[in-house]
Amino acid sequence: MAGLLSRILRRPAETRALDYETFGRFFGIAQTPGAGHVSPRLAENLATVTACVGAVSSVMASLPAYVYRRAPGGRTELYDHPVARLVRRPNSHQSWPDLVEWLMAQALLHGNALAEIQYDGAGRATALVPVPWPLVSVVALPSGRIAYDIAPVNGPRRRLLEGEVFHLRDRSDDGIVGRSRISRAPEVLGIAISANTAVNKLYSGGLRTQGFIEAPNILTDAQRTDAEGWAGRIREAMQHGRLPLLEGGFRFNNASLSPEDAELLESRRFSVEELCRLFQVPPPIVQDLSHGTFTNSREAGRWFAQFSLAPWARKIEAEFERSVFGASSADCLLELDMSGLMRADAEARWQSHKIAVDAGILDADEIREIEGWNPRGQAAGA
Repeated sequence: MAGLLSRILRRPAETRALDYETFGRFFGIAQTPGAGHVSPRLAENLATVTACVGAVSSVMASLPAYVYRRAPGGRTELYDHPVARLVRRPNSHQSWPDLVEWLMAQALLHGNALAEIQYDGAGRATALVPVPWPLVSVVALPSGRIAYDIAPVNGPRRRLLEGEVFHLRDRSDDGIVGRSRISRAPEVLGIAISANTAVNKLYSGGLRTQGFIEAPNILTDAQRTDAEGWAGRIREAMQHGRLPLLEGGFRFNNASLSPEDAELLESRRFSVEELCRLFQVPPPIVQDLSHGTFTNSREAGRWFAQFSLAPWARKIEAEFERSVFGASSADCLLELDMSGLMRADAEARWQSHKIAVDAGILDADEIREIEGWNPRGQAAGA
């Protein structure tokens, strides 16, 4: 009763569900010694981060999803279950692949992804509506339940309880709110951003050589004034790729290191590998083939499926069981079919079919059904 009155009167004995060093870390923002604050938006300026997030989110979005009901003798696919209809159309403006891609990108960059579960009058889930994580504040209620306060850009604040949201989280420190990989390893991104900044400065100057001009003797004040004037014209000529003319015994001395001498290119390559480790994506998946061959690139695809995608698929399936199905459909489950990854690999797909037939697991018509074909002897549309 006290909890209900507290909620009605907005008085509350509520506590934050997380206690990081700064409030910004809740949104995936962390400070680095060299690059200042690293945020998800700033991190995505790095091509490797964008490629890693894109690879995981787009491939996860491509996996077929099925709804089943468990039974003692096996399981049955449910085509007309409310959640199966969600898989076909999760909300009015997104397809299922669009929603999964958005959820994964949010989880990778912010550590959390949230979608509001909308219900009809019978309590059946009818829509999953995305809620951008920066608009969410998580609180722990006196009852021990978790609430999500949403502050939209346009509109009043509102509160959703944990049974009203689908919450996908990356690894958590408190078991409630996920923590982004950006905030866990800000210095990795800081180094990559600093290397990018150095390259940008190098190229914005037209790759001009830096150095100093050596005079043949000590200059008078008047000569120094004249020299500074034409030094500016020399600098402008170098910026435009023209050769400057030095007179009167003046000499130009190079005082800068080339990118190779500074190992800047090697540093950037190392940053690519570090960022791939951060997101658990093999470098060949994001087109870093500096150490790639056909064999290890193919193995990288299998590694990617097993160690990068499979854990996220299990998290999504478990969260559907917790929040979307709920207690009323405890015998139902969502499955993301990892075999969908073989859709573009015809050779591997047909080899697996052959193994299944030889082992007596599937017959020819079942394989034809998997491939989207009618059984043998049955005309299309019959």
